[in-house]
Amino acid sequence: MMRASSQWKFWVWGLVIFVLLFWLLRSMLAPFVVGMAVAYLLDPVADKLEARGWKRWSATTLVLLGFLLAVVLALLLLAPLLQAQITRLIEVAPEWITWAKQEVVPTVQRWLRRLPASEQQQIRAAAGNYAGTAVGWTADVVRNILTSSVAIIDILSVVFITPIVAFYLLRDWDRLVATVDGWLPRPHVDTIREQAREVDTTLAGFVRGQALVCLFLGVFYALGLTIAGLEFGLVIGLITGILSFIPFVGSLVGFSASVGLALFQFDEMWRVGVIMGIFFLGQAIEGNFLTPKLVGDRVGLHPVWVIFALMAGGALAGFVGVLVAVPVASIIGVLTRFCLRQYTQSSFYNGCPPVVATDLDLPPDPLLSHPAAEGAERAGPADTNPAP
Repeated sequence: MMRASSQWKFWVWGLVIFVLLFWLLRSMLAPFVVGMAVAYLLDPVADKLEARGWKRWSATTLVLLGFLLAVVLALLLLAPLLQAQITRLIEVAPEWITWAKQEVVPTVQRWLRRLPASEQQQIRAAAGNYAGTAVGWTADVVRNILTSSVAIIDILSVVFITPIVAFYLLRDWDRLVATVDGWLPRPHVDTIREQAREVDTTLAGFVRGQALVCLFLGVFYALGLTIAGLEFGLVIGLITGILSFIPFVGSLVGFSASVGLALFQFDEMWRVGVIMGIFFLGQAIEGNFLTPKLVGDRVGLHPVWVIFALMAGGALAGFVGVLVAVPVASIIGVLTRFCLRQYTQSSFYNGCPPVVATDLDLPPDPLLSHPAAEGAERAGPADTNPAP
């Protein structure tokens, strides 16, 4: 039998090997991670169809084809509009630069003149450093996107391999779960299952719920800003919806971009107020209705923890790291809460080992004794030779 120390070594080395393989293979994992995410998101729908009498392969085919059809239709509908707005954005960019030089820069300079000379130099030096870093980083990203064959291969692999991976994973999802369940160590199987269910609840509540929130906000802001007459309202609205997956970031970016464009585009301040009102209304709907109903308050993922996980995942493993950031954050959060519960029930927290009542100890607390046990105790030992 494997001792406790050997078990710890086995699991630690298994985790180390898994992380090492993930790190080494991270450049080719994107279609598999995306396919697994799609299968996880669509599994409840396939389960419902299967419960109604559909075979698993036919339910998988129908669900996946419907999902791909929706994605393709969305791209076909949005691509011409996005292309027109991006082309227009490139055309008016010089006008924005001129406006910023004539309006924004003098205002900033007047504000700087009110500060002491030492603070002016510090602010200018910091702004120059940050601007240089931002320009260099942007240039590197654009150059890599335009010249890197690896990026093109990644995009093609995601487009063509992801549907295949998603189909097979979705078709065999229940069997895969049952197989992994059969690998669990039997002495701890109930505890591991409980933690796995909590991870699934956390992931389902956050990812599926937050995806619906992002979809609603993207459509709401895109339509609202476009109806209000804001140029590039469609692009800004969709970007705001996508970035809303990161708590507070989407709203902050969308609000800043929309108000800045409105100040440049409109002469009437009431129209700028309309743009601001659209974002205030969207935030009110999200905070009071969408997030409580679709995401809930019991997912166990704090917004700061989500932001940290996404940034850390992107810094460590790029696009694949961003994809796995939320699942890993959910697992770490669940395991952390489990460890804290174990800690608060241990002698390290309580200061003394738990006392077990025996024949030589004090009688047990009557408030903790079970009525059935008391009745059996009063009845005495069972008769080993019952009458015929």
